Amino acid sequence: MIRAAIKLVSLSVGKETFLFIMCSMSKISDRLKQIEENIACACARTGRDAGKVKLVVVTKTAPLASVKEVIELGYTELGENRVQRLKQVAQEISEFLGEGNSKNAGPGKVNWHMIGHLQRNKVRGVLKVSSIIHSVDTLRLAEEINTMGGKLGIKPDILLQVNCSGEPQKYGIPVGAATHLAEQFVSMENLRLTGLMTMAPLTRNKDVVRTCFVRAKELFEEIKGQGLVGAEFSQLSMGMSQDYEIAVEEGATILRIGSAIFAG
Repeated sequence: MIRAAIKLVSLSVGKETFLFIMCSMSKISDRLKQIEENIACACARTGRDAGKVKLVVVTKTAPLASVKEVIELGYTELGENRVQRLKQVAQEISEFLGEGNSKNAGPGKVNWHMIGHLQRNKVRGVLKVSSIIHSVDTLRLAEEINTMGGKLGIKPDILLQVNCSGEPQKYGIPVGAATHLAEQFVSMENLRLTGLMTMAPLTRNKDVVRTCFVRAKELFEEIKGQGLVGAEFSQLSMGMSQDYEIAVEEGATILRIGSAIFAG
């Protein structure tokens, strides 16, 4: 995934001139390389295929130039947690890709993930930009997505956000109510329930974090095992900058990483 910028440097010694190929790698590319290595190691520890783990680069605090750099490095799964920022950055990146494509040198299509809390009155704007919404945690929100999907002629992917930590300040449906809500989502014609999303507590206690992720994986398997969902129910979005290795060990298929890439 990581591509280095290459430049030729000449060095003269007497009458001889030598050309050296020098690779310059930014801090962002270095961090991405380290994250990829950490993901691979976590997969190796648990017998998983690293190719089954998708890295979503969360761009919420990143300058536009840094977002462009990430795309040029080959990372096209991007996430935002605020609707206005999502629409703004998506528009600027669309223009950037259009310029690149006109020169036959542009990166591939970007897939935008809406990962933050979403209000029903902002669903239409998000669906025009985002290919998947991670943060669906109420029936009314899903109904709005379903209605708007029908009007726009699309069938967006959604994830059911579950509060596996039990923290009152966090969004997400309680674990005990998740299966019933998932069943209601599946009955809707203009959306696809493709998995679950959760957030671990912000703590240095790895056991607490792991317990949260273990519960999410158990719930994921419970819902699948009851035959309520189809083959498309295959994604488990959990793990951020501070805990993504534990998430991989416990079965995450989507990681949402931002500060570890842009802030170090």
